[in-house]
Amino acid sequence: MSQTATPIKTNTGALATLVIVFFFWGFIAASNSIFIPFCKSHFSLSQFESQLIGSSFYAAYFIGSLILYLVSSLVGYDILNKIGYKKGIIYGLIISVVGALAIIPSANAESFPLILVSFFIIALGFSLQQTAAQPFAIALGDPATGSHRLNLAGGVNSLGTTLGPIIVSLFLFGTPSSANANVTVTNVNNLYLIVAAVFAIVAIFFA
Repeated sequence: MSQTATPIKTNTGALATLVIVFFFWGFIAASNSIFIPFCKSHFSLSQFESQLIGSSFYAAYFIGSLILYLVSSLVGYDILNKIGYKKGIIYGLIISVVGALAIIPSANAESFPLILVSFFIIALGFSLQQTAAQPFAIALGDPATGSHRLNLAGGVNSLGTTLGPIIVSLFLFGTPSSANANVTVTNVNNLYLIVAAVFAIVAIFFA
């Protein structure tokens, strides 16, 4: 006589926190398009130079994943599996907190290269978070419904991508449009202080 397997209950608290992380990936990545014209004007950059923000940000995804792969190959085991998906996300959030906080002294020092490094660090944390997040989402409940959890997280990520530029533009410029708006370093500092605080709160909740 066969027995019906007991369904694995979804860890809704952890899933909700993970969904918030997905939201901020889209929020921050899409907001780069708003930050680029500010840097172009503030630092008197060429169009090519200003686009280096996007290059430094997305290059970190490739470099971070490559480093994780090479180090795992070198030590002979998957580092992420060793430390666990949850800790991988926490460590990634901490790296992103460091990057967000680094933007504040970089902006105060009027240093565009340091701002590029700061964005690189934020995205380096994102790279680790994303590598851990998808298998972690599947592990938070019944594997048969793992795709549903990933679809939910992906949809919220798209929502962050949609709202990010609007919210950041309102915060920096006081209007959805950057035209004829004066952005101060204080605006930038306050924005990334909030971003760092949110990352830190989510990391603590995960921990």
